[in-house]
Amino acid sequence: MKTQEMPREKLISIIEEKDRKIEEQDKRIAELEKIVEWFKTQFHLAEHKQYGVSSEQTHLNQMTLFNASETTADSTQERSKITEVKAHYRKRTRLTTDKLPEDLPVEIIEHELPEKDRNCPECGSGMHTMGKETREEIKLIPAKVVILRHVRHIYACRNCEATSDHVPIVKADMPEPVIKGGFASPETIAHIAVQKFMMASPLYRQEQEWKQYGILLSRQTMANWLIKAKDWLEPLYEKMKQRLLEHEVLHADETTVQVLKEPGKAAQSKSYIWLYRTSGEAEKQIVLYDYQPDRKYNRPREFLEGFSGYLHTDGYEAYHRLPDNIIVVGCLAHLRRKFCEGLKILPKEKQKDSQLLKGVEYCDELFRYEQEFALLTPKERFERRQYLSKPLFNEFYSWMEGLCVLPKSMLGRAIRYAREQKKYIERYLTDGRLEISNNRAERSIKPYVIGRKNWLFCNTSAGARAGAVYYSIIVTAMENGLNPYEYLTWVLTQMPNLGKPGYAASVDELLPYSTALPEKVYVPMPKKEPEKYAWEEDEE
Repeated sequence: MKTQEMPREKLISIIEEKDRKIEEQDKRIAELEKIVEWFKTQFHLAEHKQYGVSSEQTHLNQMTLFNASETTADSTQERSKITEVKAHYRKRTRLTTDKLPEDLPVEIIEHELPEKDRNCPECGSGMHTMGKETREEIKLIPAKVVILRHVRHIYACRNCEATSDHVPIVKADMPEPVIKGGFASPETIAHIAVQKFMMASPLYRQEQEWKQYGILLSRQTMANWLIKAKDWLEPLYEKMKQRLLEHEVLHADETTVQVLKEPGKAAQSKSYIWLYRTSGEAEKQIVLYDYQPDRKYNRPREFLEGFSGYLHTDGYEAYHRLPDNIIVVGCLAHLRRKFCEGLKILPKEKQKDSQLLKGVEYCDELFRYEQEFALLTPKERFERRQYLSKPLFNEFYSWMEGLCVLPKSMLGRAIRYAREQKKYIERYLTDGRLEISNNRAERSIKPYVIGRKNWLFCNTSAGARAGAVYYSIIVTAMENGLNPYEYLTWVLTQMPNLGKPGYAASVDELLPYSTALPEKVYVPMPKKEPEKYAWEEDEE
């Protein structure tokens, strides 16, 4: 039996149809592979953000610039001693940076032999003290709670009592309380404020702490105390804001905060804390936090009314809508992060030859120059930047312009960000007072971020505003070498009695950078800790 042959035209048509379907499938597969690759990228990025270290350093040897803090710490250690232990070696190191202050009070405990044991074990004769061995320990004395009972004496004239219908009454002076009708002292409020806003201890934890002293003090009461005492700090905040706006170089940043009872907003919605601070060149440091219910562009515009000069920011568009008298300076650290994000999701074997790595290296070299220029005057720093940094910066951007990349790839996104931010980032080259990054503001907002992780949210907008004032006072005090607890205690003692004999005459005397501050409010340290500079990244 003969099989019927298929016509040639029909056969060609079937083959062409199959080729077309195969081609469509190939296209579909390619599209799906791109989608999978995109999701893998997002997954690795999210995984790194959640579980990886926050430092943006790569694991390659040449990426050591942002390791300044570890390098410094390692250099203060003694050389490691290797001790052989059965099946392994154990490293033994000792830090040499720990040092006890010389001006602490000393409690001496003498250890002597009993009189009956002071006879020679050989001949039985009496022994004398031939020398002493000394060891020092640091002793921490826990806090102690006491009741301060103010007793005001009232005086009257006995003669007038006997001879006249009018008896003059004279009362002894007594300081005004920080909260009228309450039993909170300046020390108590200062302690609660420092624990919450400096040590990130929420009020419910402090409630448990007070219980250990046998005192039932509710978190609601403590919250009310903080809000009421905030009124004494508001004049300082306004004075600091006024002085801040007089500077010519500032930094700004913002972060989220949840306020449960914000009028007109759901409890789950985001509100914002805006941060404004002075530059590293400022003689006196000022750090201010400003609570706002949103992130609209008019918030920094309103806060910075009256300011004219340079403003360091990240790439947020709201800052680019500020008036022309405010010159926005971009952040190279944010650009570096774009390259680092792409580099982190690459396999280690591909990182070495990646263009992403080259972008990081360009940024690191520019940061290295800033490290070299750190101790120069603004004029000298400007001149060195023109000679070294500017040519390298231009070379960096010329290199990026010469690359041919996919717009939606990690490298493409980094380059697009670089192009958008170029005119803002390169402005640091125009003035020696300016910094290469906005890391200074990011470090200043970190206390708020750490605190938020512990107390989670604010109940009311009044509480959020009070928190912004307390953070401003405490962080500014720390920036100027003050002990926040001692400083707040002193301020809350002075403010209710301002102008009275024996108290401060004006708010200016109470500011955290005032030359009229008493010695007791300063941190008792022989030397101030070295300041972090613009090139240093936090490791947490």
